[in-house]
Amino acid sequence: MITNLLVANRGEIARRVFRTCRELGIATTAVHSDPDARAPHVREADAAVRLPGAAPADTYLRGELIIRAALQAGADAVHPGYGFLSENAEFARAVLDAGLLWVGPPPAAIAAMGSKTAAKRLMAVAGVPVLGALAEPTEADLPVLVKAAAGGGGRGMRVVERLADLPAALAAARAEAAKAFGSDEVFCERYLPTGRHVEVQLLADAHGTVWAVGDRDCSLQRRHQKVIEEAPAPGLPPAVRAELHTAAVDAARAIGYVGAGTAEFLLAEDGRFFFLEMNTRLQVEHPVTEAVTGLDLVALQLAVAEGEELPAAGPPPSTGHAIEARLYAEDPARDWQPATGTLHRLELTTEHQEFGGPGLRPDSWLRLDSGVEAGSEITPHYDAMLAKVIVRAPTRAAAARRLADALARTRIHGPSTNRELLVRALRHPAFLAGRLHTGFLVEHAAELLAPDAEGAGRAALAAALADAADRPGALPSGWRNLPSQPQSKRYRAPDGGELEVRYRRTRGGLEAADHPDVELVAARPDHVLLREGEVQRRYDVARYGDRVYVDTPTGSTALTALPRFPDPTAHTDPGALLAPMPGTVLRTTAAVGDTVTAGQPLLVLEAMKMEHRVTAPADGTLVELRAAPGQQVQLGALLAVVMSPEES
Repeated sequence: MITNLLVANRGEIARRVFRTCRELGIATTAVHSDPDARAPHVREADAAVRLPGAAPADTYLRGELIIRAALQAGADAVHPGYGFLSENAEFARAVLDAGLLWVGPPPAAIAAMGSKTAAKRLMAVAGVPVLGALAEPTEADLPVLVKAAAGGGGRGMRVVERLADLPAALAAARAEAAKAFGSDEVFCERYLPTGRHVEVQLLADAHGTVWAVGDRDCSLQRRHQKVIEEAPAPGLPPAVRAELHTAAVDAARAIGYVGAGTAEFLLAEDGRFFFLEMNTRLQVEHPVTEAVTGLDLVALQLAVAEGEELPAAGPPPSTGHAIEARLYAEDPARDWQPATGTLHRLELTTEHQEFGGPGLRPDSWLRLDSGVEAGSEITPHYDAMLAKVIVRAPTRAAAARRLADALARTRIHGPSTNRELLVRALRHPAFLAGRLHTGFLVEHAAELLAPDAEGAGRAALAAALADAADRPGALPSGWRNLPSQPQSKRYRAPDGGELEVRYRRTRGGLEAADHPDVELVAARPDHVLLREGEVQRRYDVARYGDRVYVDTPTGSTALTALPRFPDPTAHTDPGALLAPMPGTVLRTTAAVGDTVTAGQPLLVLEAMKMEHRVTAPADGTLVELRAAPGQQVQLGALLAVVMSPEES
């Protein structure tokens, strides 16, 4: 019996496992890197052990340090969470060799699924449909997907639509895979741009019972990484659903699987499906399965690890519908560029959290799973996910509506996030109609990423009036009973453009100078009431230095207050390339003196476990390159200079 469990992970999943442990009466041990010393998962554990360093390679990926931490803290079991070492067979063996209980599948099962190419061969023998690897892709095979054999989380993957691009894609995928997974093995397979990503939750005990615990659709993805997941997968014909469950169980039995795992499939438009991989761990999206079955998958993981048998009758059936949205610290409109900095506020503005609340039906609830909180520092060392918001409702339409509303009302003050994209996707007619596929976000990018110029303008007006209310002062000297000269405030909008707002101070108070159709009802430092026609709206305003956040019930706008008079010494050469984020230079793809074209990649940065290309801003000559592989760079650091033909 487990008495003290160490979670070999961090953030949201560590907190999730600890929550179940508290309910079961199991003591908990956390591990943490130096940046995570004050993280919520550390505070919530009964004991915590430091892993010196910041980068994952020095901390959460050091299996020997984690095992030593478990022994020092008196833990008798290790839960790997997801990511990091969760699918590392050698780590699982080392845990067992140290006399600790491993809360996961047997090392042999992990190893069997550790290589996608080997896994596909095993599945083909077991009768599970697979997409065969392409040894020599031809024009007829295009488009193809280059994938890391040991990969996951979207890393080591490239879509290739022209054969001429294949060598570069293979080289880039190998380099990314080697760094992320310690293996540069890659392979090619057919790419189905309108295929759906459907998966089956598995749970197996050591006595021969294997459950298919429902299915999920995870088709909405960016960079091959999931963004919105739901259970059950919508629109599946009963026969296809049954075949998927059978194939998943066959896959588990073929490798002697024990514990929680997920079989992932690609579903074609004609109803055929193909095995992609098996994740030999708990999935990020496991809450939606818990929501529709009523199961605690972590509790079942622990029970199976302790040798308990699963009921032969099988899992409970799925009822209702659940959808999960992943909040990432990133800017979708800027090629999903990750964002870092202080998270000042993260708050679901609803009283109905954690499995229901007053006035809610018992089959409807909202849940927030997060590894961060107000005051947390978002660093480039780890994945960009801030939180998961999960809604359960009687129907899919009801779940989508409530989740979109909850996200729109959530107060997120800090780094840029994908919140607006999530809200728009959940309200999109194609999503509501169930027309899902892995290219959904790309197909509808124009609508999902369009800037809200009108909303930004109203937000800037509210911000300026709130700022003026915070500094009432006296009326200007020499004041007369005539309209005063307008005062102005400038802001940078979310799309990078500038907004200027003018207002006046009068005997009656503040008024908007350039908006005769807008009536100021009330202005306070923290909120403004504006009326247009017969419609009155409230704008909540919060300031942190030069950053201003304006929240309404329908969304939020982040602005940057600009100085009234620009600094004449602040100047960046037109061809200067500045680091868009803090990160590590992985490689350079051009040299000083090269002639480059607009959009050509010049170097690759790694931040938040993803690769990001820095490209030439215009045609010209690369006259300066200050970046070198392995170099750590800070936000705004000068990386390179491209001189246009006119300047040379």
